Amino acid sequence: MSKVKILVVEDEMVIADNICLILEDLGYEVLEPAINYEEALETIEAERPDMAILDIQLGGKKDGVDLAWTIKEQYDFPFIFLTSNADAGTIERVKKLSPPAYLVKPFKKDDLYTSVELALHNYAKSKGNKKSIDEDLLIKDAIFVKEKNLFHKIKLENIRYLKSDHVYIEVYTTDGQKHLIRGSLTDFSERLPKNFYRTHRSFTINVDHMDAINSAYVIIDGEQIPIGKNYRDDLLKKIRVE
Repeated sequence: MSKVKILVVEDEMVIADNICLILEDLGYEVLEPAINYEEALETIEAERPDMAILDIQLGGKKDGVDLAWTIKEQYDFPFIFLTSNADAGTIERVKKLSPPAYLVKPFKKDDLYTSVELALHNYAKSKGNKKSIDEDLLIKDAIFVKEKNLFHKIKLENIRYLKSDHVYIEVYTTDGQKHLIRGSLTDFSERLPKNFYRTHRSFTINVDHMDAINSAYVIIDGEQIPIGKNYRDDLLKKIRVE
């Protein structure tokens, strides 16, 4: 499990450094701040952040609104607008983007924390995450699990299998860890990509980590995951097709 990776795009370095320090203190992974549109795109290409904090008013021909459109259309991850005084025309441009959160200067540590949380929640909701897993969010290629008031990132490719445990889901990862999220395995499994297969009413596996299979169980890293009779034919058919 890794930290949520955040890019700050702000051309006033004192403000940028302050935001980065607060984010680090909150427990997030913070990239080197970018000061303009071009530098931000270079960092996005190289580092693939999970979220960006964008000052609306940037130096250069393209501002934070232009950058937000590029992120939305080409990279598809949540962003927060950072602003103090913006003219009516700029506000109208911002509104068309329906940003998941705003941050108004001057701000406090709690404001920043709240904005990051809102951005993740609102972005997940906008992408069809309507069946919520309480405070855990499925966004693109990762699930963001909330532990001790902070979101942590688990990449879907690192999940070996999931197991239902009453009102919780146990998530078993390639590093040998187990993480708990609250929710229904049925609801969650419906939103996972096609390499995740339901094998049993209590289990969903990532077939990319499957080592062997027979009619009764699959083996993942030496562990036997049962195959329920109601899932057997469909699972075997899918695997034969793959």
